[in-house]
Amino acid sequence: MTLNSPKISSFLSILLLAGLLASPARGSQSAGAAGQSAPEGRPRVSQEIQFFGDQSWVDTGFDVQAGERVIFTSTGTLRYPDAGQANGPEGLPRGWGDLVRSLPLNDEGRGAVIGRVGDASVAQPFLIGARRDVTIRMGGRLSLGINQGSKDRAEGAYRVRVEIYPAAPGGATPSDFASLRDVPTIPGVDAALFAKVPRRNGDKDGNPGDMINFLILGSEQTVVRAFELAGWVKVDRSPRDAVLHGLVASLSKESYVQMPMSELYLFGRFQDYGFAHAEPLRVVTTRHHLRLWKAPFSVNGRVVWVGAATHDIGLERDNRNNGVTHKIDPNIDEERDYVSQTLSATGLFALRSYFLPANPLLQAKTATGGSFHSNGKVLILQSAEASRNLSTQFTDIFCGVMNKEHPDGTDFAGCNIYLEDQPSGPAKALGPLASNYRILVIPGVLSSCQNNVQAFQQGQEHLRKIHGLTVDFLQMPNDSSMANAERIAAYLREAMRTDPRKFIVVTYSKGAPDFMEALPYNPEVRSAVAAYVTIAGAVGGTPIAETMPAMAQRYVDALHLGSCQGNLTEAFWSLRSDVRKAFLTDHPDLGLPAFSLAAVSEPGNTSNMLQENWRVLAAYDKRNDSQLLQSDTLVPNGYYLGVARTDHLAVALGYEYSPDGYIRGALDYNHFPRVALFEAAVRLVIETLQTSVPPRP
Repeated sequence: MTLNSPKISSFLSILLLAGLLASPARGSQSAGAAGQSAPEGRPRVSQEIQFFGDQSWVDTGFDVQAGERVIFTSTGTLRYPDAGQANGPEGLPRGWGDLVRSLPLNDEGRGAVIGRVGDASVAQPFLIGARRDVTIRMGGRLSLGINQGSKDRAEGAYRVRVEIYPAAPGGATPSDFASLRDVPTIPGVDAALFAKVPRRNGDKDGNPGDMINFLILGSEQTVVRAFELAGWVKVDRSPRDAVLHGLVASLSKESYVQMPMSELYLFGRFQDYGFAHAEPLRVVTTRHHLRLWKAPFSVNGRVVWVGAATHDIGLERDNRNNGVTHKIDPNIDEERDYVSQTLSATGLFALRSYFLPANPLLQAKTATGGSFHSNGKVLILQSAEASRNLSTQFTDIFCGVMNKEHPDGTDFAGCNIYLEDQPSGPAKALGPLASNYRILVIPGVLSSCQNNVQAFQQGQEHLRKIHGLTVDFLQMPNDSSMANAERIAAYLREAMRTDPRKFIVVTYSKGAPDFMEALPYNPEVRSAVAAYVTIAGAVGGTPIAETMPAMAQRYVDALHLGSCQGNLTEAFWSLRSDVRKAFLTDHPDLGLPAFSLAAVSEPGNTSNMLQENWRVLAAYDKRNDSQLLQSDTLVPNGYYLGVARTDHLAVALGYEYSPDGYIRGALDYNHFPRVALFEAAVRLVIETLQTSVPPRP
């Protein structure tokens, strides 16, 4: 690929312009900083801790337990000799100089107050800032620190009030989190399984490569989430992706650590995922990294992921072509154990074991000529998740609705082309929809800008007229998720005064985080809702949130949306990946059954107006809908409904019915059976609630 080709140059120019003209300033509010109620009862620990600008980490002396809620409140200032201003607990604003610094949290401000729970060698630091409210996922020793380099020294001090509350009744408890057990064997992991697992991967020419040194048994969603929680980052696929990803990161003043790794092959294809642990600048020569392949077989119904992990420690000569390549640490078992330690600290795994295959690999050379040695044992990790994949059931119901009711009309092709999963058989008969639940639809950002198009508008009318359900639509202004959460809570409190029936909440796009933020500290919301569904929901945010204001303005102009009320900067700040993932980390248990449906499109079925966005996101992952990555649309440990084959707008918004020919031309791939999709989601949730009591996600 040539980076100076006209198409790429034009594309980069558009992206650069979007980012520089409209990238919002980084906010000053820590996750969980405002608008949240205090816990009931007294804290078991309430103490103020002081530390100074020449200290990196301070042991609080407190051990915290899984499920406990910890509230941090910080005050004080620091001043660095090379900074032009003093800073408070949020740290200094990110600047270009931070791109070449190595900090505990490379995407946060230098000098910010940070925290850590557990062993310093594997525990991931988190931002505290001026205030943070955290539900502990895994217990351990609590430490406080300053987000600064090993040689940084600042004048001044911080005081942090630490309040530790026992797990609230009905909230997360230690039993809700996995307690990892070391076991001698795991059922299904045996010689027969390893007869199907090659000992090594290889390059495209068939030269043997790295040793297969770990296996994970669990869903794709759990595996990706585990690596994210453990601080691993998904690496870029290609140099082109690296350029685009690095540009977006630079515009956001974020460090770039996703440098691509070479493609190695297993099961006839190159890796499905590559993950890395690295520091800025040093990523070129040293990093922990691994490759993952989804195996073409399972173990007791669990997906098998086959991995090869190595630790780059420098550069050496490639024996194949006399070029320069990475040199790996020859003690390959240390990297296997590093993977074990980091993933085990996430609380997502229940069992750990080691298996010694027949003819174990004890000593060998990589495809580039580097040598390594091992004791031959392969790490096995089994996730703690129960079976939450309802994609086949959802597809069956969707096909039943399409074929029996034709709610979107009769000009659609067979149901099997609109979802990634295939039906299990002929369309089944549909029973009546129970009316003992109400439906509440919560839309996404920009919904207040348009009066003539609502999320699932035709689906709402269909459920009211054909099935007699009560369906409400709650318009959301362009505001932060925290502010909208208060509006949602107020609406539900009022709605329960006149009707005792609980709601099934269907959220779209930003409506998902808006609703989710209403759950942790509003028990009346949890009591008013039976379950919630996210459809193309921004659960984990989006990596292009910084450029979205400019994109939004193009949408407003192209779709003739008119005046948009609210604060778009606050709205898009809530969609930042770091903001959303901090919320998910702080609140691993939201107390309600959750169901998630993703959307994934390709260039061939993405509308004209969304093509640029799709290509930007493809630098992160080609499985996206032009606004969100698939992996960011799923509620952790929620029920998985599958993937709709369409873009972000077509899955919920019926612009195809617009009388404006310009709008129909800009959204030329908007034809999608979204009424059937909407009804199928509601049907499946009701059936699940009626046939069983789903455990909390």
